[in-house]
Amino acid sequence: MKVLITGFEPFNKEKINPSYEALKKLPGEIEGIKVVKAQVPTVFRKSIEEIERLIIREKPDIVICVGQAGGRSKITIERVAINIDDANIPDNMGNKPEDEKIFEDGENAYFSNLPIKHMIESIKKCNIPADISNSAGTYVCNHILYGLLYLINKKYPHIKGGFIHVPYAHEQVIEKKNVPSMSIDDIAKALYCAIKSLKVVL
Repeated sequence: MKVLITGFEPFNKEKINPSYEALKKLPGEIEGIKVVKAQVPTVFRKSIEEIERLIIREKPDIVICVGQAGGRSKITIERVAINIDDANIPDNMGNKPEDEKIFEDGENAYFSNLPIKHMIESIKKCNIPADISNSAGTYVCNHILYGLLYLINKKYPHIKGGFIHVPYAHEQVIEKKNVPSMSIDDIAKALYCAIKSLKVVL
């Protein structure tokens, strides 16, 4: 089994993105599951193009995209992606789409085909707070999840795919008041436990 896991580059003037910093700490293999790690741009459209390039190159069985959700206190696994881009801040190339469909021929929404409840319970057993999320927002995180699930629906039906949101890292909130955070090591531990759990059910 091969898992492709991606994290985003920093955006919105942040110096790091905990999604990528955490996955860099993952080993190349987790209990027989090969783990391929990659960074993707925090850019509308280019992020989806990079995901497909990686799928073609790596031929993974599972794709997990990871992104930062500043303000959340837990690891959250997304249930659904919606066919809309509506950015409140520009992406890293200055794009700021408003009420735009991601794919004209796509469904209004696609659901992750990962065993998300099983993954949540596995993360909790590793003593990391986790929960299901029913909204990935309308920024690049939802965009890449929708793009991934669209590609799975249209071209790669054998692939399982989904998205994990992670909190700010501690170093990102030093100057932010009353904003939750989590250590990079704990985020990495949660990702490790989530991937490990897939061996049993997939």
